[in-house]
Amino acid sequence: MATLITGIGELTTNDAELGKLGDAALVLDGGVVAWAGPAGRAPAADERVDVEGRAVLPGWVDSHTHLVFAGDRTAEFEARMAGKPYTAGGIAVTVGATRAASDEELTRNLSRHVDEAAAQGTTCLETKTGYGLTVADEARSARIAAAVADEVTFLGAHLVPPGADAESYVDLVCGEMLDAVAGHVRWADVFCETGAFDEAQSARVLKAAAERGLGLRVHGNQLGEGAGVRLAVEYGAASVDHCTYLSDEDVAALAASDTVATLLPACDLSTRQSLAPARRLLDAGATVALASNANPGSSYTTSMAFCVATAVLQMRMTIDEAVWAATAGGARALRRDDVGVLRAGARADVHVLDAPSVTHLAYRPGVPLTYGVWRGGDRIR
Repeated sequence: MATLITGIGELTTNDAELGKLGDAALVLDGGVVAWAGPAGRAPAADERVDVEGRAVLPGWVDSHTHLVFAGDRTAEFEARMAGKPYTAGGIAVTVGATRAASDEELTRNLSRHVDEAAAQGTTCLETKTGYGLTVADEARSARIAAAVADEVTFLGAHLVPPGADAESYVDLVCGEMLDAVAGHVRWADVFCETGAFDEAQSARVLKAAAERGLGLRVHGNQLGEGAGVRLAVEYGAASVDHCTYLSDEDVAALAASDTVATLLPACDLSTRQSLAPARRLLDAGATVALASNANPGSSYTTSMAFCVATAVLQMRMTIDEAVWAATAGGARALRRDDVGVLRAGARADVHVLDAPSVTHLAYRPGVPLTYGVWRGGDRIR
């Protein structure tokens, strides 16, 4: 059944030809956008929904989350707020809880967070393994994630498990573990950072994943300048995520490449790091995405609107740049062109704001502005 969404006061399409439209309409049919344009030219449809002057944009594309987990890290958060610095080692706490949880508990927790994100306008979501760190637990996490999330990434190289030898563990990640998850994931990732995996180890993981036909992603440059950006660009990774500390060479390399710089402002705030240099990246010509990094340790939020507001208010992005980064930018980071955009043929992922323009996302920070959500043509809110 075709649905006409009309009365759109401001339509953000992210399409180069359509641009941003006033007094606009959309037709959704068969799970895709059938038509987009001025309301006066809209074709007939089976159902008509008048959004009465509200703003409409593509659903958020959250290209970086860690939602296959169990347990709680409130104590770690409280310690950070009291002045203890963030380190990568806290991941081990979640690993223990995740290993102890049942499949049903992990599925229920993942589904709850995906539903929470969808209620706020997130219609395409990536999530990672990385809290199992054994062959069986990583394979289980990948299987559970594949049943719920849009995109799944293998992150066996998240942390060396306590008591394990780093080189032997990398051997396991690149061999038996990668073989066990490959049928359930599209991507592989590595945490190239002090306290996690060094440059040589990270390169081994990326090479092994690429040889098995997986797309590549990199956690990099979160705690300081390092090899993450350089490796991501060298290996043609779709994205390098965090990018909190960048040299001029890193910025230039990203600008000259197809690798997306995915910025995670909620994580920077929660860990009391500096905010990523969004303005430097954009001014240099790099492609920027925004994502939530939703996880129990360093960024326990599913609110992409919060990330957009932070990017505008504190990272010197314009509202249009931030909205693009949280929609089309996320799609670029996932190498997709069917989401993050509203044009004929795109997936019918629609986010209606209870506001006349997207500017209100930053103008009214913290206010829940999601009025309606369609995902794949089905209205879910």
